[in-house]
Amino acid sequence: DLEKEQLKTLKKVVKHFENGFPLKDIAQITEILNLCAEKANEREAFIEPLCELIKLFGLPFLKRKSSDEANYSVEVSQSITQLGYLMSLESSQVRIQICKSVVNFFNMELPGKLLSGYQPTNPNYKIRMAELGGLAEILVLSLTLVENQLTEKLWVLKALQHLSTSGESCEQMVNIQAPITLCLCLNGADPSGELLFRSSDILWNLLEKAPKEEVLNQLRSLECVHALKEAFMELVCGFRRCDHQLRNDLLVIATLLAESPAVPMIESGFAKILIVLATCTEVKLPNPLVKGFKLTYSYEDFEMKKLLFNIIGILSKDPSAAQLLSENHVMPALLYYVKQNQRSGFPNWSAAQYEELQLHALAVLASVSPVLVDKYLSCQANTLLLVFLEWCMSQDPFFGRGNSFHGTGGRGTKLAQMRYSIRALRSVVALYDDAVSRNLYEQGAVSQLLDILKYAADKAKEKENIALLEIQTDILFILSVVCEDDNDRQELFSCEGIGILISYLTIDAARLCCGIGRNCLILSALDCLRSCVIGCCMAEESFIEKQGIFLLLDLLAIKDNNLCNLILGILVEFSDNPKTVLHMSIWRGKRDRTAANVLVQLWRQEEEDLGVQRDKHGKIVDTKRPVVTSFQKQQKVIPLPACCPSFSIMEIAESTRAKIYSLFCKLGFENLPGLSAKDVATLAIIQHYIDFKVGEVWSEISAEIKEEFRPVTSDERALKLISEMSENTGRMVRGLQTEALERQQQEETKEEKNIYKEIEATQVQRDMINKSWKNFLARTSNYEALK
Repeated sequence: DLEKEQLKTLKKVVKHFENGFPLKDIAQITEILNLCAEKANEREAFIEPLCELIKLFGLPFLKRKSSDEANYSVEVSQSITQLGYLMSLESSQVRIQICKSVVNFFNMELPGKLLSGYQPTNPNYKIRMAELGGLAEILVLSLTLVENQLTEKLWVLKALQHLSTSGESCEQMVNIQAPITLCLCLNGADPSGELLFRSSDILWNLLEKAPKEEVLNQLRSLECVHALKEAFMELVCGFRRCDHQLRNDLLVIATLLAESPAVPMIESGFAKILIVLATCTEVKLPNPLVKGFKLTYSYEDFEMKKLLFNIIGILSKDPSAAQLLSENHVMPALLYYVKQNQRSGFPNWSAAQYEELQLHALAVLASVSPVLVDKYLSCQANTLLLVFLEWCMSQDPFFGRGNSFHGTGGRGTKLAQMRYSIRALRSVVALYDDAVSRNLYEQGAVSQLLDILKYAADKAKEKENIALLEIQTDILFILSVVCEDDNDRQELFSCEGIGILISYLTIDAARLCCGIGRNCLILSALDCLRSCVIGCCMAEESFIEKQGIFLLLDLLAIKDNNLCNLILGILVEFSDNPKTVLHMSIWRGKRDRTAANVLVQLWRQEEEDLGVQRDKHGKIVDTKRPVVTSFQKQQKVIPLPACCPSFSIMEIAESTRAKIYSLFCKLGFENLPGLSAKDVATLAIIQHYIDFKVGEVWSEISAEIKEEFRPVTSDERALKLISEMSENTGRMVRGLQTEALERQQQEETKEEKNIYKEIEATQVQRDMINKSWKNFLARTSNYEALK
């Protein structure tokens, strides 16, 4: 009769706690639960009361005092852990009831009546205890126990679906490779589709709340990608709205995987399916891979279309995907959208939807074109883009919706279409492929792009925004590449382009640093000047006549570190023209500054940045190596082959000092206006810059020779003589600097004495006036003095 008594007692326990377990009794309830589970393994009669006890775990725990939650937290977390371990019982009824109770942690309903003196715990208390007890981890492991029981498996997934709303539980699941387990559950036999839905929802939660990189790292195996592909293909031909939504969710997961390195998207065949789906409606070629797929033009299909375009852009970054993209007609499909928008929209998409797809296609075209240059040219993409840009410039009525990421800044205009078309041109021109540049030139792109540039510049004067700045910057870059090293193209550019470049160089210093891309625009304009003007006599003459050299010097005087080196390089290239030197000589900046003064100050700033040693007056400190930088001093002696440039030579290419020296060679070193004594002292260093660099190179040669072997007596004598000559030059320049500074000191002293003499003479005159005044006063008040 013992079994009957135990069953009877269990019923009393269940009846007694029908409104919930008090926290103080949880430890004893756990013991009863364990004893009951042991009996249930042998006697089926104990399964029913065991399930009744488990069911009570779904009710709120009861506390007498607020501190009970903290005081009994260990017992409660252990109890919930033990509840999870009961999944090992081979009873479908017990497993399902455990999952139902776990679900009730999140959908907790208060019982109709509470025990006297008790109140329910905080609604999140059980969830926190489940996290503490690692319940999510236990349930993931239990999926292997219910592999062939669909109902039980769905209940476990439902419980995990609720638990995965917690970040801590998600991390526990990831630690035991849950993403892999869930991914392999996607294609389980389930006519209802619930298995696929719940598994994918948990994967989503893991990606959002756990470390995304770790989740994707676990899903990158070929087996997981294949499972994801099969699940996606099953949903592609679905007809229900929920199928389409779930399909898009899986597509987002696939996109995240494609962004990760070394994911076998191509090996699994998934990439090919996605590419074919993305292009099938535009290319309209039959393909067995998408048999049965029909685009319904619903909102879900619209979202899928954008996701497919996005994944093409991601795949284009993988060189191994180039062949797939080429074979599956990606280029024609994207170019399908490079045409003017119809006023009434398109028959299948609304006008707003078509515009968004069009802009997205243009954005993806910029990523794909550099990978498929041959296809780009064979599809006459340059022609299509230039014709499309003509429409963007035309007065045809069009109202841009501007209601998407790519449409930003283009509402009510064709500005967004223009921006992404030019970006697509820029991406392929950036390859510096001669065939692309020649094709653009033959299509009349130079004149057309100059018209667009003028249009964008005029629009920017009304209201400047990032889209207009990007358009101008990209066009300047395209023109730089197309016209570089070609005299005919440079002459064509100079007809209209010089005036536009001049307008970019007339910029206020405050606007240059406004933070919306102006600096980048000026850099592009300077690069365009270097590529499209320098080297063509007609263009150079036109630029100089329009006071371009004055504008370059105005920019140089701003001392913007990003611009100085480039401007100096341009001036050096222009300096072969005698008019350039004349213009530099007569230029005057603010406070009557001269070009020589600006160049000397830039030299001093450059030496300060490079850590070159100078005293407080700017004089040479180290006469052996007067122009050596701090970086060069830190370098150890490294023997290099003759074909490799040394640090001294490399430093010339990287710093602005060589350019400043070159400009002074054209301007001359004597009788330069606007220089102070300190400037003259610096100019002495500049004048002997090449001598100092030669000495540096010989110093490196000597150090390298002595590092490997001892030179013969004659060579050693020659090296010593060269070293002494270099040091003597340093001493001589230091002497010139001292002389210049002393001369200034003498002039200042002389000027100070003259001023003092003037003050002294003024004081004598004042004393004489005072004395005369006193005499006058005396004559008016004293009769004797008057006589």
